[in-house]
Amino acid sequence: MRPPNSKKCEVPSHGRQNGGDQAFHGKCQSCDGVEKPSHSRENGVSLKEHRGIGSFNGDHTDALSVDGAKGSLARSGHVDSAGCGHDGCLHGNNGSCMACDDQESDREQGGHTLDDLFFFNDEEEDDIDWEPSAHRVENRWFCLNCTVPNLDEVTHCQNCHELKGSEVAGYDDFKTHIAQTALVSADTASQLVSTAIGFDERMLLHSEIEIKPNPHPERPDRLRAIAASLAAAGIFPSKCALVPPREITEELIRVHTSDHVESIEQTKNMLYSYFTSDTYANGHSTCAAKLAAGLCANLASLILSGRVRNGFALVRPPGHHAGVKQAMGFCLHNNAAVAALAAQKAGAKKVLIVDWDVHHGNGTQEIFEGDKSVLYISLHRHEDGSFYPGTGAAHEVGVLAGEGFSVNIPWNCGGVGDNDYIFAFEHVVLPIAAEFAPDITIISAGFDAARGDPLGCCDVTPAGYSRMASMLTACSEGKLLIMLEGGPHEHLCIAFVLVISPMYRYNLRSISSSATEVVKVLLGDIPSHSTDAAAPSNEGMQTVLQVLEIQQKYWPVLVPIFASL
Repeated sequence: MRPPNSKKCEVPSHGRQNGGDQAFHGKCQSCDGVEKPSHSRENGVSLKEHRGIGSFNGDHTDALSVDGAKGSLARSGHVDSAGCGHDGCLHGNNGSCMACDDQESDREQGGHTLDDLFFFNDEEEDDIDWEPSAHRVENRWFCLNCTVPNLDEVTHCQNCHELKGSEVAGYDDFKTHIAQTALVSADTASQLVSTAIGFDERMLLHSEIEIKPNPHPERPDRLRAIAASLAAAGIFPSKCALVPPREITEELIRVHTSDHVESIEQTKNMLYSYFTSDTYANGHSTCAAKLAAGLCANLASLILSGRVRNGFALVRPPGHHAGVKQAMGFCLHNNAAVAALAAQKAGAKKVLIVDWDVHHGNGTQEIFEGDKSVLYISLHRHEDGSFYPGTGAAHEVGVLAGEGFSVNIPWNCGGVGDNDYIFAFEHVVLPIAAEFAPDITIISAGFDAARGDPLGCCDVTPAGYSRMASMLTACSEGKLLIMLEGGPHEHLCIAFVLVISPMYRYNLRSISSSATEVVKVLLGDIPSHSTDAAAPSNEGMQTVLQVLEIQQKYWPVLVPIFASL
């Protein structure tokens, strides 16, 4: 891999509210490529050949490095931005880099996580498998689709068969339509909008700065791939409206502690920082996280007010691992929780959150585990607590007044697919949802259980996701909000994930095609594939039986279902 070159990186525009591009003084790590004609197209996302293979093809395309960092393990520190007219800018008006000129010595001392910065832990974290440039291998390239490293002489990815040097194509088509797309908000007078999309380009600026042996799986290309797929399918902008972006502040305090919110806010004054070994932030992450939560809150309010029938939040960073007072698992603020409380403020008495991300949403469960007005149902890999984050066992049902309002469907192995998920929906999710009778349904939609996604190692197809979304439209009279989540690997398994078996990554094609099929359901399409006749796997059946046995105590509708099975 090459070190950062000297060419400037084009920064995405900030949407119509900001008007104009943001000034940027950093350097891009992979802007020297020369485009070639498109070579393939699948699910509406075509990939173009791109030279400059030695640089990252994933989220590092948007990484913002500072002169002098040179890929070394730069320790995060506060940057004095006095005299700079832009929040988070690391350079003064004279163009010199203060992080490099004034704080060179700061990089060589102190920790690079927020715990190190604020608590000055004397013990160095043993994170050898997540070290930066010291262990980089020069003669390999990273697949755009799944980020798996391949030897330089290989022309196609050995994991997903993607062509060496591809890049996301089609996002520019999506981007050109943003300015022409109709906006829908509480202040605009217009007729009922079928489906609204929440998106803002500034969320693409949230990326990992520190150069490491492998690209981070939670990368800006996830949004680009989905956006390109929506544009190629003719969904955006012709069939959807756009929700104006908003950076929320006060609503976050209703979900998180003030200390947590402040710790996220402080990252805008840092070149980069880490909350955990895999949960990063840069100078733009505060804005991105507040935009993501704000878009989800706005969509929930619009749906409850009747201005919008349903919505899709194309947002990052994800949120369902973020708890009351901690960021983890790539997540900074809990978007689903913010949306649920926004819905209640708009008049919802009861909110249903269905989380089908392959990882358990421990943060969402923690926030609402004592609240009977929010029903949380999660389908995820668990494997007796060995799968990240280790929470979400079937016996975790909530506490105090919220007992019985946390429903966990924990798969005990990988490989579960459409039939297992549909079976769980028919026998657990839908009966409980019908008895709960929510005013709005929120889906925490991580697509890492998709077929072909080596991070989740499950087998849910785009048709399976569309079927689940369709089944949930019957709840809450069609008031449905779907928001993009994600999913991390366990910190304790980083050696396995990043070194021994680097096949554990997000798959852009799986994510984009699955998300597109789900949005089609919001627009009224009926899924073409049915799995009614197929039985679940033995593992899937055992999990559902375990859940029914526990939950029938709280939901009488499950008693005859359990008896029949």
